[in-house]
Amino acid sequence: MTTVPATTQPGLPYAHGPISRAVIERLGDRAPDNHLEPVWVALRDADPLGLDLQLALYVCYELHYRGFAGVDQNWEWNAGLLHLRSQFERLFLTAVRREVGDIGPHDTAEREMARLSVEPADGTGPSYHLRDEGTWTQMREYFVHRSLYHLKEGDPHAWLIPRLSGQAKASFVAVEFDEYGAGSGARVHQRLFGDLMSAAGLDDSYLGYLDAVPAEALALVNLMSMFGLHRRLRGAATGHFAATEITSPPGSQRMVTALQRLGAPEACVRFYREHVEADAVHEQVVRHDVVGDLVSREPELDTDVVFGIRAFGALEDRLAAHLMTSWQAGRSSLRRPLAA
Repeated sequence: MTTVPATTQPGLPYAHGPISRAVIERLGDRAPDNHLEPVWVALRDADPLGLDLQLALYVCYELHYRGFAGVDQNWEWNAGLLHLRSQFERLFLTAVRREVGDIGPHDTAEREMARLSVEPADGTGPSYHLRDEGTWTQMREYFVHRSLYHLKEGDPHAWLIPRLSGQAKASFVAVEFDEYGAGSGARVHQRLFGDLMSAAGLDDSYLGYLDAVPAEALALVNLMSMFGLHRRLRGAATGHFAATEITSPPGSQRMVTALQRLGAPEACVRFYREHVEADAVHEQVVRHDVVGDLVSREPELDTDVVFGIRAFGALEDRLAAHLMTSWQAGRSSLRRPLAA
């Protein structure tokens, strides 16, 4: 079996139910020579947005990123495991579509992006709470939830590059170039978030908190991976990317204010300040040169772009509700609370 050195790979997480257990235990074995050998698990009563299925799906997707220490790399394209993953995806996508609801004939990507660009000064949610009254403990928990994405920031959306053409491709790559540090390894956003984690006294290793976060945090990254890995979902992937870039500057500005209020280390502030500055420019590029060009070339994808934008919002709202419910009740929002 061929493996990447363990220093670059996380270990497999602990299972949290029969679905994730079936996947994680199977990955402990050598991938079968017969690629059609099925990997089976009962899904009749599965909660598509619950921790068990989301963890199993996250593990399957991670085989396309860095993999896991000691896991046979041949599992990545094993047909039996891919068949099982497709069943997870079917349940997940159906649940997300139900969360999003109907998209009307007059709901266009242009209108949806314009709506995203208007944010209330006194809204609700985690970034507003952290800005005004959140504690350092809550801030550190927030970092942990976001670590699953930010330590691979840019990677899930990068699957979209070969699915675009013309100006949309060129402009998309220009935005991603900034996400990857514009040629400077020290400025790669993944690296900057690792610096943030270290400065906050947290584990900065890739997937270091996979066993600590709830289903809501896993689902956010799974959504990006699912959209990115399926060409048929390229419109949704583009919409998700647009929503990420458009909502980033105001949210990041609230985080800068929150961190300064809390007297946080400069490395923590730096990460969010970078997103205030860079993503403000990205917003216009994404709206006009990425989404605008894609929809002009493939107008049939306009509704899919709207779906991607709304799916982003729906799952972000689920995590926000979890965080605020936990914090207002005076309890940790993590499955494994942080040490003081």
